[in-house]
Amino acid sequence: MTRKDILLSLRELSLDRHFHAFLETAENIHPSDMAEKLAVLPRPVMLDVLKSLDDETAAALFCYFSEELQAALFHDMDQSEAARLLQSLPSDERADIYGLLDAQARRDLLPSLEKEIRDDMLKLAAFPEESTGSATTSEYISVHAETRVAAALKTVWTAARGSETIYIVYVLDEEKHLLGTVSLRELLLADDDATMESIMRRRPVSVRASWPRSRSTEMIRRYDLLALPVMDEDNKMMGIITVDDAMDMEKEQDAAQLARFGGTATADDTDLDILHSPLAVMFKVRVFWLLFLTVFGVITSSFVAAQEEILSKVIVLAAFIAPIVDMGGNTGSQSATLVIRAMAVGDVKLCFADMRRVLRRELPVACTLGLTVAVLEGVLAWFSKGIGLDVLITVSLSMFVCTMAGGVIGLVLPFLARRMGTDPATLSSPLITSIMDLLGVFIYFSFAYLFLGDMLTAL
Repeated sequence: MTRKDILLSLRELSLDRHFHAFLETAENIHPSDMAEKLAVLPRPVMLDVLKSLDDETAAALFCYFSEELQAALFHDMDQSEAARLLQSLPSDERADIYGLLDAQARRDLLPSLEKEIRDDMLKLAAFPEESTGSATTSEYISVHAETRVAAALKTVWTAARGSETIYIVYVLDEEKHLLGTVSLRELLLADDDATMESIMRRRPVSVRASWPRSRSTEMIRRYDLLALPVMDEDNKMMGIITVDDAMDMEKEQDAAQLARFGGTATADDTDLDILHSPLAVMFKVRVFWLLFLTVFGVITSSFVAAQEEILSKVIVLAAFIAPIVDMGGNTGSQSATLVIRAMAVGDVKLCFADMRRVLRRELPVACTLGLTVAVLEGVLAWFSKGIGLDVLITVSLSMFVCTMAGGVIGLVLPFLARRMGTDPATLSSPLITSIMDLLGVFIYFSFAYLFLGDMLTAL
């Protein structure tokens, strides 16, 4: 049986409430794949599936559902079921779920949780969503400096099931200050009687809980870490961020940046889910840019309409408006995307020197691109329209200049956004396209009057 057949079988078994057979089939399926198939089922069926699983498997499956679906499922559970599932989740996931619930649901749920879990969850949930603290898990393995290797191995063995990762052991003092780290490999190879202090790596890389998530993910990538220790305001260790959490955060950051660049980001920068977000939210998020583009489009079309005299004499000019202005917008979006990505990974900083350096790189590329598309446009225009040389020069030069202008504007706008203290991605692709639409028709008709103006007087 193929993986696809197994997944389809899982869905059918869950719909038919054959949970014993479902459990046998589910043993060989990754929770991510299982969640993908179950997410489209009716919620009562999904709740029955979760109830049929053991706590660990149910928690692993639940983590792969979307936030909207997680909140909806929690709302449908009774208090004891919700508390049981919540206590089985990793601490960072637990805090995230708690943040999705409304105030009444939170008040109802808290008394059902164990005090230690409740206090830890409230501590993590208090951090802003984009901070490192909100993504921190408190499930890690720690020992004291004087602990012997043999005892540390027993600690790892005992704590393995409840820890996010066992590959790094953290050496702390009595006040939970981080002294060093020992990898599992180093621990296994060390002498049983050696102390952790004698084999630990001192002064490990760490982050503050108040730092932005992007800084933490950058450090994990830069230092090639499996986990990154997180410190509170008193420099005491409060948890870790694992590499898989960092990958998830980068994915969320990229998705949010893409949404902003496409003009589909919400006002509070939360995720917009086409399957689960309310229709009113989807409308409000998208309507702003559409209204803005409508106004900008009317301005552009009014400018084109004002060129009635030359268009009536040289009708073929109208055929090339769209490809010329589109090329400027496309080139600008490409350049802006490259610059925003370079800013996001730290390759480019907000300074004149970096902007000048990027301009030196972009100008030759934009010039070459402009020349290439101008030649192609000219050749296609010549064979398809049979136009005269003066119109051919107008079209080709306009294509060249619009491509160049789009590249430069798309490059400069992210720097201007940073200078104004806003996210460069908020200068979205629709904005660049709108600017180039208006600028493109201005460039095009300027060349038209320059090379074809004598035709107006002659006619």
